[in-house]
Amino acid sequence: MRRPTRPPDPPLADGVVTLRPWHERDVPALVACANDPELARWLDTLPQPYTEQDARDYVAHGVRGWSGEAPETTFAVVDAATDEPLASCGIRWQEAEQGVAEIGYWTRREARGRGVATRAVRLLAGWVLGELAYERLQLRADTGNVASQRVAERAGFTREGVIRSARTHSRDGRRIDFALYSLLRQEL
Repeated sequence: MRRPTRPPDPPLADGVVTLRPWHERDVPALVACANDPELARWLDTLPQPYTEQDARDYVAHGVRGWSGEAPETTFAVVDAATDEPLASCGIRWQEAEQGVAEIGYWTRREARGRGVATRAVRLLAGWVLGELAYERLQLRADTGNVASQRVAERAGFTREGVIRSARTHSRDGRRIDFALYSLLRQEL
């Protein structure tokens, strides 16, 4: 399997959302999004408070991802009409040689409950499993994060089970169980 070295052109879009790389102009929106306590609850590696420098580092990480210098590529999920950032979605390419990748996402508070993450996950899944011909796309969600699990299910992923005590939460020290989901190429 090949790992992409540039974003899809034209960008992935469905008329409601568009997926594109994060840009420096998005830094203020990233700061506003990432300082949400609910987002930080589930993304324990998210610095708190989240600063402009953290946002610039995230944008730079995305650039490194497209060049192959970082293990993942990230997309800003933006409103198709206004280009306003609504969410983030990324693909981790850690098992590319086996045709396996992992998807992750978050949604800004104001955009939750509108199907934004589900749309983004469907678009990315179609690209990874379709155009890139990967065999399996997997997704992990904290078992307490019901909203994230609903996104996975609405996007067509199958729950395979629970990865128990998979890691330690960096802020509160609790052990995290992850629900494991997958979508296979033939299931598109």
